[in-house]
Amino acid sequence: MDTFLEQFSEPADDSWTFPGHLSTNHLTHGYHRYPAKFVPLLVQKLIEEYTNKNDKIVDIFAGCGTTLVESKIHGRESIGVDVNPVAQLITKAKITPISPEKLTTSNLIIFDQIKEFNFSELYFSTKHERIDYWFRFEEKNKIAYLQRIIQLVDDDDLRIFYSCALSNILKTCSKWLQSSTKPQIDPKRNEDIPDPFEKFIIQVKRMTKKNLEFYEHLVEKEYLFTKCEIHNADARNTGIEENSIGAIITSPPYVTSYEYADIHQLTGYWFDFIKEISSFRKDFIGTFYSKNENKDVEPPIAKNIVSQLEEKSDKYAREIAKYFNDMFDVSKEMFRILKPGGTACLVIGNTKLKGVEITSAQAFMEMFLLSGFEMSKVIKRQITRKLIPTIRDKDTGKFTTLGDENKQEVYPEEYIIIAKKKYGFS
Repeated sequence: MDTFLEQFSEPADDSWTFPGHLSTNHLTHGYHRYPAKFVPLLVQKLIEEYTNKNDKIVDIFAGCGTTLVESKIHGRESIGVDVNPVAQLITKAKITPISPEKLTTSNLIIFDQIKEFNFSELYFSTKHERIDYWFRFEEKNKIAYLQRIIQLVDDDDLRIFYSCALSNILKTCSKWLQSSTKPQIDPKRNEDIPDPFEKFIIQVKRMTKKNLEFYEHLVEKEYLFTKCEIHNADARNTGIEENSIGAIITSPPYVTSYEYADIHQLTGYWFDFIKEISSFRKDFIGTFYSKNENKDVEPPIAKNIVSQLEEKSDKYAREIAKYFNDMFDVSKEMFRILKPGGTACLVIGNTKLKGVEITSAQAFMEMFLLSGFEMSKVIKRQITRKLIPTIRDKDTGKFTTLGDENKQEVYPEEYIIIAKKKYGFS
């Protein structure tokens, strides 16, 4: 193990940096805003260097579906797993090519229905008090009308496409502070909220253009019918058949990550994914809302991190212990579903919390070894500032703003851990 630990100190490999090539809006990648997106060029390079043509690829933290989109445009079958139903909605839209003719015809119908909106009619009933909190009456009524006409679309693929478009405009058309990933009201945002109809039409047209590019690419490569699935499931228990997967390409949530349940609550409430935010949060790995009481951790590196944190904050020590225990279970699940000879590619960075170095990458490497994997390589890559928020709160480790007096710069690199399931293991 020491040999591989030494690789974490080696210089970054410039071939994995991709300066000036964000690629996050290429084809369907830009359908929906999503924090800390997987870089498509990174996934593309991993697919090309560490998978074979006949490999079935899995991303067990699928997020907004970057791995699945890249797998499809490379002709690899793929499965995505994410516990967040909002992620499932976004990913389903992004991986589903729609006939351009069918989509264009449907758009004309939808746009005509928008013109039939009656300003004197009430189109919503109170779904949840938080919708009333986040939206003014005018925007709320128009969004409810959009949702109504979308629900009447009798084609599943089209309905998901339009639902994704509607989801992406919710924050823009709400009282949410637009510059913040944290859920907070903008006290100045009462007079200049954009019109939902205008934003929806713009979004649909933008997505329609990208769908055309996606569809034509797949037709040209003869990958239109390459199988691609997204499942709403837990990374610790994916439900995927044992010894069935050729490669895993994934990036787990950081130990001090975004609270995805909070960030996606607008879509969650409108689409009835959420009844109570508190219970919704508990399903997410990396959340600080778990109220864990156990500080016992098996892997030595993770155990040492928890021990150091315990001297600073008992609460954070318990939460980090929960995170590492969950990720150890994820490592075991990755080993279970991979075929002998299969490859796991895990992308993760380190951070700091209460002055303690949280060396998650090294901890995950150790978990892989304890789960039965054989290490192949550790790659360090620079992260360009355009790709990540550059400021964290030095106490909580969470992303923050330039005005935070506790701010500190995010680590400018992350690691790609490459491991294999040895032949003879099953």
